[in-house]
Amino acid sequence: MIDQSILVLDEGTTSTRAMLFAQDGTLRGVEQADLVQHYPRSGWVEHDAGEIWEKTLACAQAMVEQAGGAARIAAIGITNQRETVVAWDKATGEPLSRAIVWQDRRTADFCAKLKEQGHEKMVRERTGLLLDPYFSGTKMRWLLDNDEAVAKAAEGGRLALGTVESWLVWKLTGGKTHITDASNASRTLLMALDASGWDAELCDLLGVPMAALPQITDSAGELAHTHADMFGGRIPICGMAGDQQAATIGQGCLSPGQTKATYGTGAFVLGNAGTQLPWSDNRLLGTVLYQIGGERHYAVEGAVFVAGSLVKYLRDTLGLIESAAETEELARSVPDNGGVVVVPALSGLGAPHWRPEARGIISGLGFDTGRAHIARAALEAMAHQTYDLASAFAADGCEWTGLRIDGGMAANDWMAQDIADLLDLPVTRPDFVETTALGAAMLAAVGCGMKADLQEAAETMIGSGQLFEPQMEDGTRRQRLARWDEAIAKI
Repeated sequence: MIDQSILVLDEGTTSTRAMLFAQDGTLRGVEQADLVQHYPRSGWVEHDAGEIWEKTLACAQAMVEQAGGAARIAAIGITNQRETVVAWDKATGEPLSRAIVWQDRRTADFCAKLKEQGHEKMVRERTGLLLDPYFSGTKMRWLLDNDEAVAKAAEGGRLALGTVESWLVWKLTGGKTHITDASNASRTLLMALDASGWDAELCDLLGVPMAALPQITDSAGELAHTHADMFGGRIPICGMAGDQQAATIGQGCLSPGQTKATYGTGAFVLGNAGTQLPWSDNRLLGTVLYQIGGERHYAVEGAVFVAGSLVKYLRDTLGLIESAAETEELARSVPDNGGVVVVPALSGLGAPHWRPEARGIISGLGFDTGRAHIARAALEAMAHQTYDLASAFAADGCEWTGLRIDGGMAANDWMAQDIADLLDLPVTRPDFVETTALGAAMLAAVGCGMKADLQEAAETMIGSGQLFEPQMEDGTRRQRLARWDEAIAKI
């Protein structure tokens, strides 16, 4: 019997990766390429969709070659930065504009206008989402209104709109397949959580033509096949999910109430809500976790816009550190934050505040403040943002008993301990922190029949982890929380 691997395409905000997984979840190889971030104006963030495709293809081809050819790949799984919008020409297969990245805030005024007109209640009831620039639909509308090439393609019936996984599947299949899975579709503001297709009223409200949108599919199954020319043979695409949903699966949060937090460019907390439609009275989001065999499983989500990107900002823009790893050493070098609080609202505040106009602050500076204090306060901000989300979940009756963490920042031991301390809860970090890619591999394994279901995939592909128990004194915790609340009130 041929030994086959799962190939995962992990489309992040700052890089693209192709990763090879064995049937037991062991990582066999990685090829990575950085993506250029474009910031044409304050609050605007863009990617070159052509660059995403070219670098993804190159990384994937390297991994297929390492595996021994297309016949050695059982299936492809794709996971992606959600809400990033690509517009392309169906006739040429080429991008019509730069992709608008999920962090982009240019549609804030449009969202405010829709709120003023009283539309948010209906949107929230149908989609589980809020009217915020974060989501894909308003970005699609902006491109139609402001990019002549996009508008002309729409008029000529040639426009294709989609998030990053849709774009990649289109390219991988040689323009044969235009699909999105239900987890990504649930992030657009254009799909009702309990409906199988796009919602005509929502599409009309946002002014997005349904003809340009992809077909909504399961998250696992034989979804498409790559063009034979891509890898020297056709490979089935059998798993797709937005990155945070994939990470939730990769953490084994398959039962209602199990919760994970991913600390990447942003920070995202998802709690499994089972097959019941989710609802929050505290401005958390309802979203599709995955769909298999037409059955949807849901999650409640809290999204924080700035996590790892704050460390990148300290390094690249302010020059306070030379590497991300340096933050842990600096945090340990001082006994406390020296009264410094960093609120990293560099692109607005996400859940549970939802203030797109907010901007970040560093408070509590004095002549005795050094860069170690600022670095420590920056890491502490991750715990504080997580605490705010934990409070919102608890207010909705979904109190956490523990938290599973992952993502690039989760490798920081000091930060993991600080989260456990501030939450006063045990925190578990898996030995393999790239759970987003693992979740996509699990979906693909189920989709191609390698695993019977996600439970079997979890039992055979997920390893053990490290436990961080809370150690902070109550008085210290109360003081930290009070200073954070004071800082939030200033912005």
